[in-house]
Amino acid sequence: MDPRIAELWSRHGAIVLRRAQQILGQAQDAEEAAQEVFLRAADALPTLEARAQTTTWLYRITTNLCLNRLRDTRRRAALESRHEEALRPSGSAVDPVKLLALRRLLAEADPAQAEAAVLVFVDGLSHAEAAEVLGVSRRTVGNLCERFVVWGRERLSASP
Repeated sequence: MDPRIAELWSRHGAIVLRRAQQILGQAQDAEEAAQEVFLRAADALPTLEARAQTTTWLYRITTNLCLNRLRDTRRRAALESRHEEALRPSGSAVDPVKLLALRRLLAEADPAQAEAAVLVFVDGLSHAEAAEVLGVSRRTVGNLCERFVVWGRERLSASP
């Protein structure tokens, strides 16, 4: 293994793994996603070294990768069939039914809206912080979140 990747893992591995676990909910899925993130980082090593905000870059790659996995039809079907308790992140007081509904919405939502929603509603970032991570304005984050909420309410009210 490239020593630069080993160093990257030692510095950022826990953050990437925790992020993947927050979105995917399953330790095994999170571990697979984290491995994929660092494989991508290895491929991007020449450009990665020029980045000032490696943590932000890895955070965004992790978020996008996890959201894409949620969108995968087979993964969505597996999430629906798993026991509700398995969906609850450890130590979380979140209602598993609500968590399942949120994951379904994130899997089906517009990618930009889903990414903003995860940052603001799941991670609790302010619009300014989410804007920095996404590389957009605070107003754009607000608009994306608002559209996600309106769309999500419509989807949930139309569901049986």
